[in-house]
Amino acid sequence: MKHYHINIFYSEEDDGYIADIPDLKYCSAFGLTEEEALHEVLKAKEAWLDAAKKEGKLIPEPYRPAIYQVAS
Repeated sequence: MKHYHINIFYSEEDDGYIADIPDLKYCSAFGLTEEEALHEVLKAKEAWLDAAKKEGKLIPEPYRPAIYQVAS
């Protein structure tokens, strides 16, 4: 199973937490707590990947940000 980066943030407009997976277009979920949003987006990820496989669509590789260390 691929591990995708997940963003979780509070939405005042929705009065709850939004979790999204930037690598998977339109893959997001809502929860009243951070944990609930995470749980829901993980279910959404599975559904997204299953649908992409069934339709023969390209599944993107997870983005891995570069980590730089500055010499002192």
